[in-house]
Formats: sequence, structure tokens, C-alpha cells
Amino acid sequence: MYKLSPSDFAYLYEDCKLCYYLKIKYGIYHPSMPMPGVFSAINTRLQTPLVGKDLQALNDKLPAGKVVKQEGIVQSIVVPGTDIYLKGKYDLLVERPDGTYILVDLKISKPNIEHILKYKTQLGSYKFALENAAEEKSIKVTKLGLLIFYPDEVDFSKNKVKVTFPPKWFEVPIDDEGFIQFAHEVNMLLTGAMPKETKGCKWCKYRHLGEELSHPETGKDLPF
Repeated sequence: MYKLSPSDFAYLYEDCKLCYYLKIKYGIYHPSMPMPGVFSAINTRLQTPLVGKDLQALNDKLPAGKVVKQEGIVQSIVVPGTDIYLKGKYDLLVERPDGTYILVDLKISKPNIEHILKYKTQLGSYKFALENAAEEKSIKVTKLGLLIFYPDEVDFSKNKVKVTFPPKWFEVPIDDEGFIQFAHEVNMLLTGAMPKETKGCKWCKYRHLGEELSHPETGKDLPF
């Protein structure tokens, strides 16, 4: 059985199937980068004041609903017909007036309509997990969206630097059938032969270069 993280779908899975395969099956991770920690801290500080408030308190153009959970962890049942299940941490869960929920993913990024397609599978996988939870009570998610913040104005006053992050909302279309099809594609990848590396993948190049530099005599005849 394979545990999959929805956060890997937008980049790792799309960038290189071999790197994804190595991570899931053999625990071979890409080297960690220090910068995302800063974005994570900003992300958390943007989310915290919203808990318990109506989402429209941030912007009246956002969908109505009370933010009930921040950075929630969810684990799904096994996706039917596969050997995979999902476990990950979503950003915000918003309860709508009709008792259903909105799943919101926060991004610190320049707003771009292409983000909708980029993160569609990630949000769809969280939706599946919330509606088919393995341990907690399942809930009904009826709307998905990206809440994107990008620095705009900067103000220096009273020994502080204040940065304005105007919010931008992108609704992501729900496609349950598409997600199931995607899950089966991932399952086929993981249960099949090791895939070829993706041309241009910098991490595959990194592995090759490291091997050549650390073992320069590999493949050569021994001198005795």
C-alpha cells in the first residue's frame, strides 16, 4: 500500500515520474531547500486570524462561510481499485451556510489563471480524502478554491516594515471522475516497472554528476 501526499502532485509528479517513483517506493527525497520555510511561516500567519471568521471578512468577493479549521491533517481510505491512499495537510476548511464545506488552498505567489489547472489535482485529492476519511468523520465538499497572496505595497513606519498582500480568489472546478482517473494513473506508475528519467530533470542530472564525481573509476577495469 502506498501513502501519497497531495502536495507532490502539482510539481514532483508532473516534473519527473522517476523522481516521484523513487520517493514513494524507496524514500529517496530531493534535497530540502531552506526558502519554503519562510513561505510556510507567512502562510500560517495569514491563516490564523481567519479561523472563526466568515471568509468574506477578508474580502466581500469571496464565498460566504465560516473558517472552521486551519492546517488540518486528513487521511483517506484506499482509493477504490488501487493500492494507494492519501494523507496530507490542507490549509483552510470553510463551513458554508448549507452545512457543506469549501476547501481553500493558500498560495504565496503571483496570481495567474494557470494556477487553476496546476493545483486542480491537489485540491481534488484533498476533497476525496475529506469525503472518504479513514479515521475522522467524512464531510461533503462543494467548492474548491485558491486564495493567492502576493506582496503589493510596502510601508516603513514606527520601526516596522508593513507589506500589503491583497487577496485574489480563483475557484477550481470540481472533477471527481477526473481525480479517480488520475489516481489510477499514479497507481499504474507505482505498480509498474521503474520509469525513465525525464529529460531535463535537474535532480536526475544531479544524481548522475554526484555518482561520476564520487566514483570516477566506476565501470573501468581494475589495475590488478
